Amino acid sequence: MRDAGVGPEPVGPQRAVVEQAGPLLMDWYDRNARIMPWRIGPMQKMAGERPDPYHVWLSEVMLQQTTVAAVRAYFERFIARWPRVQDLAAAADEAVMAEWAGLGYYARARNLLKCARAVAALGGFPSTREGLLALPGIGPYTASAVASIAFDEPATVVDGNVERVMARLFAVETPLPKAKPELTALAERLTPQLRPGDHAQAVMDLGATICTPRSPACGICPVMSLCQARAQGIQAELPRKLAKAAKPTRHGTVWLARNGPLWLVETRPMKGLLGGMIGFPGDAWDGSAGEAPMQADWQNLGEVRHTFTHFHLILQVLSAETKANPQRGAFVPLDPDSLPTLMRKAYDLVRETVA
Repeated sequence: MRDAGVGPEPVGPQRAVVEQAGPLLMDWYDRNARIMPWRIGPMQKMAGERPDPYHVWLSEVMLQQTTVAAVRAYFERFIARWPRVQDLAAAADEAVMAEWAGLGYYARARNLLKCARAVAALGGFPSTREGLLALPGIGPYTASAVASIAFDEPATVVDGNVERVMARLFAVETPLPKAKPELTALAERLTPQLRPGDHAQAVMDLGATICTPRSPACGICPVMSLCQARAQGIQAELPRKLAKAAKPTRHGTVWLARNGPLWLVETRPMKGLLGGMIGFPGDAWDGSAGEAPMQADWQNLGEVRHTFTHFHLILQVLSAETKANPQRGAFVPLDPDSLPTLMRKAYDLVRETVA
């Protein structure tokens, strides 16, 4: 994906960035590339190894809205359990959702399965950005990342790290999200025909390790002499961002019933918050109007708090030891690691309180 046609061709100092930043970044990346379980590093590529598109795609889906540190263990477990995309495609939905528990944004896990099954039906991943965009659950960013990193198509990859690097290199003061088209166009002008995948990873690594949101380490940056924001002394202020609207707060209840070693859980509807995940019966906070799952001596153990993309949540946690038959859900042995983060918070509160 080249030249978005946004804005004039850079001139003067900005033109120098376009002409000189790429080689400097690649030289730095060849010596400093982060080691990641899904990445084929520069030395490995020189030895003839090629990135596995399954690994690239899986890691990119996992990394959305999540940190590298949080994703490593999840990625390694997924690859150990489902070594090929065909293995993932054949997996049971509930098994994948359970492995995903704790990563958040659970629609990604549902789309992961849809995409894996589409890829398996095709016999493999398409090698172009346009072909990848036709797959379910793959948007422009992921399509560009897989096309570039796995297949060396000169598709421009733009995540938050890249936006920050571009805003500083070119001293773009337009606030985000309004600046996105301009920053994408500048990133496209830097994307080379040769080794575009390594270039994309170099820019992302630079943003993650040196050109960080706060206190950028300009003194060791390979492109510091070209950085227009640094020349103006405004690098720590960029990218500028429009003020976000305050998130509303919702309130609700969650019931944790125990029958000896068994816990009352239910599988949430596939659509909606925490879709397809197992959890404890609740009401109100997600738009449902549920009631207690049975009559019991419910004890109020306090509250747990959680923040979703669009709202904050405060849940009252009610707990009971009971042998009554539930009106919803079922008593089962429970692996707490299979719970989404919100439900794990409620579980931990009960275990701490009743232990």
